[in-house]
Amino acid sequence: MILKILFLAAAIATVNAGISYENYKVYKVTPRNDREVKVLTELKDQNEYMFWLNYVKQDVEAKIMVDPTKQNMFEKYLSEMGVKGDLIVNDVQSLMEEQIKRPVTRNTQEYNWDFYQSWEEIEKWMEDTVAKYPDVAEIVTAGTSNEGRQIRGMKIAFKNRETPVIGMIESALHAREWITPPTATWMINELLTSTDPAVRELAENVEWHIFPVTNPDGYVYTFTNNRMWRKNRNKSLFTNCTHRNVDDDLSNGVDLNRNFGFRWNTIGASDDPCDITYAGPIAFSEPETMAIVNYVKGLQNKGNMVYYFSLHSYSQMLLVPYSDVGGAGVLSVPNYGDMFEIASKGAEKLQARHNTTYRVGTSLDILYPVTGSGFDWVKGGANVPIVLLYELRDVGEFGFLLPPRFIRPNCEEFMDSIIEIDRVTRALGYYHISSGNILKISSVLMAAVLFLLL
Repeated sequence: MILKILFLAAAIATVNAGISYENYKVYKVTPRNDREVKVLTELKDQNEYMFWLNYVKQDVEAKIMVDPTKQNMFEKYLSEMGVKGDLIVNDVQSLMEEQIKRPVTRNTQEYNWDFYQSWEEIEKWMEDTVAKYPDVAEIVTAGTSNEGRQIRGMKIAFKNRETPVIGMIESALHAREWITPPTATWMINELLTSTDPAVRELAENVEWHIFPVTNPDGYVYTFTNNRMWRKNRNKSLFTNCTHRNVDDDLSNGVDLNRNFGFRWNTIGASDDPCDITYAGPIAFSEPETMAIVNYVKGLQNKGNMVYYFSLHSYSQMLLVPYSDVGGAGVLSVPNYGDMFEIASKGAEKLQARHNTTYRVGTSLDILYPVTGSGFDWVKGGANVPIVLLYELRDVGEFGFLLPPRFIRPNCEEFMDSIIEIDRVTRALGYYHISSGNILKISSVLMAAVLFLLL
Protein backbone atom coordinates (compact mmCIF):
# COMPACT_ATOMS: atom_id res chain seq x y z
CA MET A 1 0.00 0.00 0.00
CA ILE A 2 2.86 2.35 0.84
CA LEU A 3 4.47 1.66 -2.53
CA LYS A 4 1.15 2.36 -4.23
CA ILE A 5 0.81 5.74 -2.52
CA LEU A 6 4.42 6.61 -3.34
CA PHE A 7 3.84 5.71 -6.98
CA LEU A 8 0.78 7.93 -7.11
CA ALA A 9 2.58 10.84 -5.44
CA ALA A 10 5.54 10.50 -7.79
CA ALA A 11 3.27 10.49 -10.85
CA ILE A 12 1.45 13.61 -9.74
CA ALA A 13 4.68 15.37 -8.79
CA THR A 14 6.15 14.60 -12.22
CA VAL A 15 3.21 16.08 -14.08
CA ASN A 16 3.16 19.14 -11.86
CA ALA A 17 6.91 19.75 -12.15
CA GLY A 18 6.69 22.23 -15.00
CA ILE A 19 4.77 25.39 -15.83
CA SER A 20 1.87 26.18 -13.53
CA TYR A 21 -1.41 27.49 -14.94
CA GLU A 22 -2.85 28.31 -11.52
CA ASN A 23 -5.74 30.77 -11.78
CA TYR A 24 -5.41 31.03 -15.57
CA LYS A 25 -8.84 31.71 -17.04
CA VAL A 26 -10.50 30.51 -20.22
CA TYR A 27 -13.03 32.71 -22.01
CA LYS A 28 -15.46 31.74 -24.73
CA VAL A 29 -15.79 34.44 -27.38
CA THR A 30 -17.89 34.04 -30.54
CA PRO A 31 -17.27 36.73 -33.17
CA ARG A 32 -20.61 37.72 -34.69
CA ASN A 33 -19.42 39.68 -37.72
CA ASP A 34 -16.35 40.63 -39.77
CA ARG A 35 -15.46 43.46 -37.41
CA GLU A 36 -15.34 41.15 -34.39
CA VAL A 37 -13.33 38.59 -36.36
CA LYS A 38 -10.82 41.36 -37.10
CA VAL A 39 -10.74 42.41 -33.42
CA LEU A 40 -10.03 38.85 -32.23
CA THR A 41 -7.52 38.15 -34.99
CA GLU A 42 -5.54 41.24 -34.03
CA LEU A 43 -5.74 40.16 -30.39
CA LYS A 44 -4.48 36.69 -31.29
CA ASP A 45 -1.56 38.10 -33.26
CA GLN A 46 -0.40 40.06 -30.20
CA ASN A 47 0.29 36.73 -28.40
CA GLU A 48 -0.71 38.21 -25.06
CA TYR A 49 -3.22 35.37 -24.69
CA MET A 50 -3.37 31.72 -25.81
CA PHE A 51 -6.03 30.93 -28.38
CA TRP A 52 -6.75 27.21 -28.15
CA LEU A 53 -7.65 27.00 -31.84
CA ASN A 54 -5.46 28.50 -34.52
CA TYR A 55 -7.98 30.49 -36.54
CA VAL A 56 -10.71 33.00 -35.79
CA LYS A 57 -13.92 32.54 -37.80
CA GLN A 58 -17.32 34.20 -37.66
CA ASP A 59 -19.85 32.31 -35.52
CA VAL A 60 -17.18 29.86 -34.34
CA GLU A 61 -16.39 29.89 -30.62
CA ALA A 62 -12.86 30.96 -29.77
CA LYS A 63 -11.46 29.65 -26.47
CA ILE A 64 -8.90 32.08 -25.08
CA MET A 65 -6.67 31.31 -22.10
CA VAL A 66 -5.74 34.36 -20.06
CA ASP A 67 -2.95 34.88 -17.53
CA PRO A 68 -4.60 36.03 -14.27
CA THR A 69 -2.34 39.10 -14.20
CA LYS A 70 -3.82 40.15 -17.56
CA GLN A 71 -7.44 39.33 -16.82
CA ASN A 72 -8.56 42.90 -16.17
CA MET A 73 -6.77 44.14 -19.28
CA PHE A 74 -8.40 41.41 -21.37
CA GLU A 75 -11.91 42.08 -20.09
CA LYS A 76 -11.47 45.83 -20.52
CA TYR A 77 -10.32 45.37 -24.12
CA LEU A 78 -13.31 43.21 -25.02
CA SER A 79 -15.66 45.71 -23.40
CA GLU A 80 -14.12 48.65 -25.26
CA MET A 81 -14.37 46.74 -28.55
CA GLY A 82 -17.97 45.77 -27.88
CA VAL A 83 -17.18 42.05 -28.03
CA LYS A 84 -18.94 39.68 -25.65
CA GLY A 85 -16.86 37.13 -23.75
CA ASP A 86 -17.94 34.50 -21.21
CA LEU A 87 -15.69 33.09 -18.50
CA ILE A 88 -15.95 29.28 -18.75
CA VAL A 89 -12.89 28.08 -16.79
CA ASN A 90 -11.85 29.86 -13.61
CA ASP A 91 -8.67 27.88 -12.90
CA VAL A 92 -6.93 25.97 -15.69
CA GLN A 93 -4.49 24.33 -13.27
CA SER A 94 -7.34 22.65 -11.40
CA LEU A 95 -8.47 21.01 -14.66
CA MET A 96 -4.92 19.83 -15.29
CA GLU A 97 -4.72 18.33 -11.83
CA GLU A 98 -8.03 16.56 -12.35
CA GLN A 99 -6.61 15.02 -15.51
CA ILE A 100 -3.71 13.38 -13.70
CA LYS A 101 -5.65 12.09 -10.69
CA ARG A 102 -5.42 8.34 -10.30
CA PRO A 103 -7.68 6.14 -8.16
CA VAL A 104 -5.77 5.58 -4.92
CA THR A 105 -7.00 2.00 -4.74
CA ARG A 106 -5.92 1.04 -8.23
CA ASN A 107 -3.31 -1.63 -8.91
CA THR A 108 -0.25 0.32 -10.02
CA GLN A 109 0.54 -2.41 -12.56
CA GLU A 110 -2.91 -2.31 -14.13
CA TYR A 111 -3.61 -0.18 -17.19
CA ASN A 112 -7.15 1.08 -17.55
CA TRP A 113 -9.16 3.87 -19.10
CA ASP A 114 -10.15 5.77 -15.96
CA PHE A 115 -7.18 8.13 -16.11
CA TYR A 116 -4.58 9.42 -18.58
CA GLN A 117 -1.45 7.36 -19.06
CA SER A 118 2.13 8.54 -19.38
CA TRP A 119 4.23 7.52 -22.38
CA GLU A 120 6.12 5.03 -20.19
CA GLU A 121 2.87 3.45 -19.01
CA ILE A 122 1.57 3.13 -22.57
CA GLU A 123 4.83 1.51 -23.68
CA LYS A 124 4.69 -1.01 -20.84
CA TRP A 125 1.04 -1.78 -21.53
CA MET A 126 1.81 -2.54 -25.16
CA GLU A 127 4.62 -4.89 -24.16
CA ASP A 128 2.42 -6.66 -21.60
CA THR A 129 -0.43 -6.94 -24.10
CA VAL A 130 1.77 -8.46 -26.79
CA ALA A 131 3.00 -10.99 -24.21
CA LYS A 132 -0.64 -12.00 -23.57
CA TYR A 133 -1.54 -12.32 -27.26
CA PRO A 134 1.71 -13.33 -29.01
CA ASP A 135 -0.04 -15.16 -31.85
CA VAL A 136 -1.93 -12.11 -33.12
CA ALA A 137 -0.18 -9.02 -31.71
CA GLU A 138 3.33 -7.65 -32.01
CA ILE A 139 5.21 -4.45 -31.32
CA VAL A 140 6.14 -2.51 -34.46
CA THR A 141 8.50 0.44 -34.72
CA ALA A 142 8.02 3.24 -37.23
CA GLY A 143 11.15 5.20 -36.37
CA THR A 144 12.90 7.29 -33.74
CA SER A 145 12.09 10.76 -32.42
CA ASN A 146 14.36 13.81 -32.17
CA GLU A 147 15.30 12.88 -28.60
CA GLY A 148 15.85 9.21 -29.41
CA ARG A 149 12.56 7.68 -28.29
CA GLN A 150 11.18 4.89 -30.42
CA ILE A 151 7.86 5.53 -32.15
CA ARG A 152 6.18 2.23 -31.46
CA GLY A 153 2.76 0.80 -32.10
CA MET A 154 1.00 -2.52 -32.26
CA LYS A 155 0.21 -4.70 -35.23
CA ILE A 156 -2.86 -6.89 -34.82
CA ALA A 157 -3.36 -9.63 -37.39
CA PHE A 158 -5.73 -12.54 -36.79
CA LYS A 159 -5.40 -13.88 -40.34
CA ASN A 160 -2.17 -14.59 -42.16
CA ARG A 161 -3.20 -13.36 -45.60
CA GLU A 162 -0.84 -12.96 -48.51
CA THR A 163 -2.37 -9.58 -49.42
CA PRO A 164 -4.13 -8.29 -46.31
CA VAL A 165 -6.49 -5.35 -46.08
CA ILE A 166 -4.56 -2.90 -43.89
CA GLY A 167 -5.56 -0.03 -41.63
CA MET A 168 -3.33 2.39 -39.73
CA ILE A 169 -4.14 4.73 -36.85
CA GLU A 170 -1.88 7.61 -35.85
CA SER A 171 -2.41 9.33 -32.50
CA ALA A 172 -0.89 12.13 -30.39
CA LEU A 173 0.91 13.82 -33.26
CA HIS A 174 0.01 16.94 -31.26
CA ALA A 175 1.37 16.38 -27.79
CA ARG A 176 -1.27 18.12 -25.67
CA GLU A 177 -4.20 16.16 -27.12
CA TRP A 178 -4.29 13.62 -24.30
CA ILE A 179 -7.61 12.02 -25.21
CA THR A 180 -6.06 10.50 -28.35
CA PRO A 181 -3.71 7.82 -26.87
CA PRO A 182 -6.41 6.16 -24.70
CA THR A 183 -8.68 6.13 -27.74
CA ALA A 184 -6.02 4.23 -29.68
CA THR A 185 -5.28 1.80 -26.85
CA TRP A 186 -9.01 1.23 -26.29
CA MET A 187 -9.34 0.11 -29.90
CA ILE A 188 -6.35 -2.21 -29.52
CA ASN A 189 -7.92 -3.74 -26.44
CA GLU A 190 -11.30 -4.15 -28.12
CA LEU A 191 -9.79 -5.84 -31.17
CA LEU A 192 -8.00 -8.32 -28.93
CA THR A 193 -10.61 -9.01 -26.25
CA SER A 194 -14.14 -8.15 -27.41
CA THR A 195 -16.59 -10.94 -28.17
CA ASP A 196 -18.98 -8.59 -29.99
CA PRO A 197 -19.52 -10.04 -33.50
CA ALA A 198 -19.10 -6.61 -35.16
CA VAL A 199 -15.77 -6.04 -33.39
CA ARG A 200 -14.61 -9.55 -34.25
CA GLU A 201 -15.38 -8.87 -37.90
CA LEU A 202 -13.37 -5.63 -37.78
CA ALA A 203 -10.48 -7.39 -36.05
CA GLU A 204 -10.33 -10.36 -38.38
CA ASN A 205 -11.00 -8.63 -41.71
CA VAL A 206 -8.32 -5.96 -41.33
CA GLU A 207 -4.68 -6.06 -40.30
CA TRP A 208 -4.37 -3.07 -37.95
CA HIS A 209 -1.28 -0.98 -37.20
CA ILE A 210 -2.06 1.36 -34.31
CA PHE A 211 0.38 3.96 -32.91
CA PRO A 212 -0.87 5.51 -29.64
CA VAL A 213 1.89 8.17 -29.49
CA THR A 214 3.60 9.37 -32.67
CA ASN A 215 5.15 12.44 -30.99
CA PRO A 216 6.71 10.84 -27.90
CA ASP A 217 9.07 13.73 -27.04
CA GLY A 218 6.29 16.28 -27.05
CA TYR A 219 3.93 13.98 -25.17
CA VAL A 220 6.49 13.36 -22.43
CA TYR A 221 7.09 17.13 -22.25
CA THR A 222 3.38 17.70 -21.50
CA PHE A 223 3.80 15.49 -18.43
CA THR A 224 7.10 16.96 -17.21
CA ASN A 225 7.23 20.60 -18.24
CA ASN A 226 4.31 22.18 -20.08
CA ARG A 227 0.87 20.57 -20.24
CA MET A 228 -0.12 22.79 -23.21
CA TRP A 229 2.84 21.85 -25.43
CA ARG A 230 1.80 20.97 -29.01
CA LYS A 231 4.90 20.52 -31.19
CA ASN A 232 7.76 18.02 -31.17
CA ARG A 233 11.00 18.87 -29.32
CA ASN A 234 13.45 19.78 -32.09
CA LYS A 235 15.87 22.05 -30.23
CA SER A 236 18.15 22.68 -33.21
CA LEU A 237 15.90 25.55 -34.32
CA PHE A 238 16.05 27.47 -31.04
CA THR A 239 15.87 31.22 -31.46
CA ASN A 240 14.86 34.40 -29.70
CA CYS A 241 11.07 34.85 -29.71
CA THR A 242 10.82 38.42 -28.46
CA HIS A 243 9.27 39.51 -31.76
CA ARG A 244 6.36 37.12 -31.12
CA ASN A 245 5.95 38.07 -27.47
CA VAL A 246 6.27 34.43 -26.42
CA ASP A 247 8.76 32.38 -24.43
CA ASP A 248 11.86 31.36 -26.40
CA ASP A 249 11.13 27.70 -25.61
CA LEU A 250 8.30 27.78 -28.14
CA SER A 251 10.95 27.71 -30.89
CA ASN A 252 12.11 24.29 -29.66
CA GLY A 253 9.87 22.32 -31.95
CA VAL A 254 7.98 21.84 -35.19
CA ASP A 255 4.25 21.34 -35.63
CA LEU A 256 4.37 17.81 -37.02
CA ASN A 257 0.91 18.17 -38.53
CA ARG A 258 2.23 20.96 -40.76
CA ASN A 259 5.50 19.26 -41.74
CA PHE A 260 4.32 16.77 -44.37
CA GLY A 261 5.19 17.51 -47.99
CA PHE A 262 1.74 17.87 -49.46
CA ARG A 263 0.94 21.51 -50.23
CA TRP A 264 3.45 22.28 -47.50
CA ASN A 265 3.34 25.70 -45.80
CA THR A 266 0.95 27.42 -48.20
CA ILE A 267 -1.89 28.30 -45.79
CA GLY A 268 -2.71 27.53 -42.19
CA ALA A 269 0.96 27.09 -41.27
CA SER A 270 3.88 29.33 -40.34
CA ASP A 271 7.54 29.69 -41.30
CA ASP A 272 8.37 31.22 -37.91
CA PRO A 273 9.86 28.78 -35.32
CA CYS A 274 8.23 30.86 -32.60
CA ASP A 275 4.77 30.09 -33.94
CA ILE A 276 2.71 27.18 -32.67
CA THR A 277 2.01 26.07 -36.25
CA TYR A 278 5.63 26.26 -37.42
CA ALA A 279 5.89 23.95 -40.45
CA GLY A 280 9.64 23.32 -40.15
CA PRO A 281 12.58 24.55 -42.25
CA ILE A 282 11.59 22.23 -45.12
CA ALA A 283 8.90 19.64 -45.74
CA PHE A 284 9.58 16.25 -44.13
CA SER A 285 12.34 17.76 -41.98
CA GLU A 286 11.37 15.86 -38.83
CA PRO A 287 12.20 12.24 -37.98
CA GLU A 288 8.69 11.73 -36.58
CA THR A 289 7.21 12.85 -39.90
CA MET A 290 9.47 10.58 -41.92
CA ALA A 291 8.70 7.67 -39.60
CA ILE A 292 5.02 7.89 -40.57
CA VAL A 293 5.80 8.41 -44.27
CA ASN A 294 8.11 5.41 -44.46
CA TYR A 295 5.78 3.21 -42.47
CA VAL A 296 2.82 4.02 -44.72
CA LYS A 297 4.90 3.23 -47.82
CA GLY A 298 5.98 -0.04 -46.24
CA LEU A 299 2.39 -1.04 -45.56
CA GLN A 300 1.41 -0.26 -49.13
CA ASN A 301 4.15 -2.57 -50.37
CA LYS A 302 2.87 -5.30 -48.07
CA GLY A 303 -0.85 -5.33 -48.85
CA ASN A 304 -3.96 -3.37 -49.72
CA MET A 305 -3.83 -0.35 -47.42
CA VAL A 306 -7.43 0.83 -47.30
CA TYR A 307 -7.56 2.94 -44.11
CA TYR A 308 -5.64 5.71 -42.41
CA PHE A 309 -7.18 7.43 -39.40
CA SER A 310 -5.57 10.39 -37.64
CA LEU A 311 -6.68 11.13 -34.06
CA HIS A 312 -6.71 14.69 -32.74
CA SER A 313 -8.71 16.86 -30.37
CA TYR A 314 -10.79 18.83 -29.85
CA SER A 315 -13.96 19.95 -31.77
CA GLN A 316 -16.02 16.78 -32.40
CA MET A 317 -15.48 16.56 -36.13
CA LEU A 318 -14.73 13.96 -38.76
CA LEU A 319 -12.54 15.71 -41.29
CA VAL A 320 -12.16 14.64 -44.90
CA PRO A 321 -9.09 15.64 -46.95
CA TYR A 322 -7.89 18.00 -48.27
CA SER A 323 -7.75 20.57 -45.50
CA ASP A 324 -7.27 23.59 -47.76
CA VAL A 325 -10.22 22.96 -50.08
CA GLY A 326 -13.91 23.64 -49.64
CA GLY A 327 -17.12 24.10 -51.55
CA ALA A 328 -16.83 22.89 -55.14
CA GLY A 329 -13.08 22.48 -54.61
CA VAL A 330 -13.69 19.15 -52.87
CA LEU A 331 -14.21 17.65 -56.34
CA SER A 332 -10.42 17.75 -56.74
CA VAL A 333 -10.07 15.14 -53.99
CA PRO A 334 -10.05 11.52 -55.20
CA ASN A 335 -13.24 9.67 -54.09
CA TYR A 336 -14.28 12.60 -51.87
CA GLY A 337 -17.96 11.67 -52.17
CA ASP A 338 -17.38 8.17 -50.85
CA MET A 339 -15.20 9.41 -47.99
CA PHE A 340 -17.82 11.98 -47.04
CA GLU A 341 -20.56 9.35 -47.08
CA ILE A 342 -18.45 6.93 -45.06
CA ALA A 343 -17.59 9.64 -42.52
CA SER A 344 -21.23 10.76 -42.27
CA LYS A 345 -22.41 7.22 -41.56
CA GLY A 346 -19.67 6.89 -38.95
CA ALA A 347 -20.71 10.15 -37.29
CA GLU A 348 -24.36 9.02 -37.19
CA LYS A 349 -23.39 5.75 -35.51
CA LEU A 350 -21.12 7.58 -33.09
CA GLN A 351 -23.98 9.85 -32.02
CA ALA A 352 -26.28 6.92 -31.30
CA ARG A 353 -24.24 5.81 -28.28
CA HIS A 354 -24.05 8.96 -26.11
CA ASN A 355 -25.76 11.55 -28.30
CA THR A 356 -22.42 13.17 -29.13
CA THR A 357 -22.69 15.20 -32.32
CA TYR A 358 -19.85 15.28 -34.84
CA ARG A 359 -19.71 17.52 -37.89
CA VAL A 360 -18.34 16.18 -41.18
CA GLY A 361 -16.45 18.05 -43.91
CA THR A 362 -13.08 19.45 -44.89
CA SER A 363 -11.12 21.46 -42.37
CA LEU A 364 -11.44 24.58 -44.52
CA ASP A 365 -15.22 24.28 -44.58
CA ILE A 366 -15.91 23.49 -40.91
CA LEU A 367 -12.76 24.35 -38.93
CA TYR A 368 -9.86 26.28 -40.50
CA PRO A 369 -7.49 25.87 -43.46
CA VAL A 370 -4.42 23.66 -43.02
CA THR A 371 -1.60 22.55 -45.28
CA GLY A 372 1.19 20.07 -44.67
CA SER A 373 -0.92 17.79 -42.50
CA GLY A 374 -0.22 14.10 -42.15
CA PHE A 375 -3.57 12.77 -43.25
CA ASP A 376 -3.62 15.10 -46.29
CA TRP A 377 -0.26 13.64 -47.37
CA VAL A 378 -1.55 10.08 -46.85
CA LYS A 379 -4.41 10.89 -49.21
CA GLY A 380 -2.71 13.19 -51.72
CA GLY A 381 0.83 11.82 -51.56
CA ALA A 382 0.33 8.12 -50.83
CA ASN A 383 -3.13 7.77 -52.43
CA VAL A 384 -4.65 5.68 -49.62
CA PRO A 385 -8.38 5.26 -50.38
CA ILE A 386 -10.13 6.00 -47.06
CA VAL A 387 -8.42 8.73 -45.01
CA LEU A 388 -10.15 10.57 -42.19
CA LEU A 389 -9.16 12.74 -39.24
CA TYR A 390 -11.05 12.62 -35.96
CA GLU A 391 -11.24 15.74 -33.82
CA LEU A 392 -12.38 13.98 -30.66
CA ARG A 393 -14.28 15.36 -27.66
CA ASP A 394 -15.26 17.96 -26.74
CA VAL A 395 -16.43 21.21 -28.38
CA GLY A 396 -14.53 23.44 -26.00
CA GLU A 397 -16.04 23.22 -22.53
CA PHE A 398 -12.80 21.55 -21.42
CA GLY A 399 -10.91 21.48 -24.71
CA PHE A 400 -7.50 19.83 -24.38
CA LEU A 401 -8.14 19.31 -20.66
CA LEU A 402 -10.96 16.80 -20.99
CA PRO A 403 -11.56 15.22 -17.54
CA PRO A 404 -10.89 11.48 -17.19
CA ARG A 405 -14.57 10.68 -16.67
CA PHE A 406 -15.09 11.28 -20.40
CA ILE A 407 -12.41 8.85 -21.60
CA ARG A 408 -14.59 5.74 -21.67
CA PRO A 409 -17.65 7.27 -23.37
CA ASN A 410 -15.36 8.91 -25.92
CA CYS A 411 -13.72 5.56 -26.67
CA GLU A 412 -17.02 3.68 -26.84
CA GLU A 413 -18.53 6.02 -29.41
CA PHE A 414 -15.29 6.13 -31.40
CA MET A 415 -15.30 2.35 -31.65
CA ASP A 416 -18.92 2.38 -32.81
CA SER A 417 -18.00 4.80 -35.59
CA ILE A 418 -15.01 2.76 -36.76
CA ILE A 419 -17.16 -0.37 -37.00
CA GLU A 420 -19.73 1.50 -39.08
CA ILE A 421 -17.06 3.09 -41.26
CA ASP A 422 -15.67 -0.35 -42.03
CA ARG A 423 -19.15 -1.73 -42.79
CA VAL A 424 -19.88 1.05 -45.29
CA THR A 425 -16.40 0.87 -46.80
CA ARG A 426 -16.78 -2.85 -47.44
CA ALA A 427 -20.24 -2.32 -48.94
CA LEU A 428 -18.74 0.20 -51.37
CA GLY A 429 -16.18 -2.37 -52.50
CA TYR A 430 -12.99 -0.78 -51.18
CA TYR A 431 -11.52 -4.03 -49.95
CA HIS A 432 -10.98 -4.82 -53.63
CA ILE A 433 -10.05 -1.39 -55.04
CA SER A 434 -6.40 -0.39 -55.25
CA SER A 435 -5.03 3.13 -54.82
CA GLY A 436 -4.29 3.33 -58.54
CA ASN A 437 -7.87 2.51 -59.44
CA ILE A 438 -9.10 5.22 -57.06
CA LEU A 439 -7.07 7.79 -58.97
CA LYS A 440 -8.40 6.55 -62.31
CA ILE A 441 -12.00 6.71 -61.10
CA SER A 442 -11.45 10.21 -59.69
CA SER A 443 -9.93 11.41 -62.98
CA VAL A 444 -12.95 10.17 -64.90
CA LEU A 445 -15.33 11.92 -62.49
CA MET A 446 -13.38 15.17 -62.64
CA ALA A 447 -13.39 15.08 -66.45
CA ALA A 448 -17.17 14.56 -66.41
CA VAL A 449 -17.68 17.48 -64.02
CA LEU A 450 -15.48 19.78 -66.12
CA PHE A 451 -17.40 18.75 -69.25
CA LEU A 452 -20.72 19.66 -67.57
CA LEU A 453 -19.34 23.04 -66.49
CA LEU A 454 -18.22 24.00 -69.99
